[in-house]
Amino acid sequence: MKKSNFFEQVYGEVRKIPEGMVMTYGQVASKLGTKDARRVGHALHANRDEATPCHRVVNKEGKLAPSYAFGGYHEQRNRLLGEGVKFIDEFHVDMEKCGCRD
Repeated sequence: MKKSNFFEQVYGEVRKIPEGMVMTYGQVASKLGTKDARRVGHALHANRDEATPCHRVVNKEGKLAPSYAFGGYHEQRNRLLGEGVKFIDEFHVDMEKCGCRD
């Protein structure tokens, strides 16, 4: 699978995440038939389309991305809070309440 094609597939899956919910990099990878969560992260970091809700993707512990592409973890947190996502601390989403189920 070509890099750009994979990236577009990642963006397509991320656009399906409902507002107020999050998925992990691994969940997105699984939906695309791969286990390469790191590659999903690379795709999201390369995204420049603010209409793609990259802020809805977190690591397997629900942790925000320290280098979120659109302004760091503070911006990712603010976007999620604006959608009603619940947090257990400053850096971790409450995955029990706001994590999408596969």
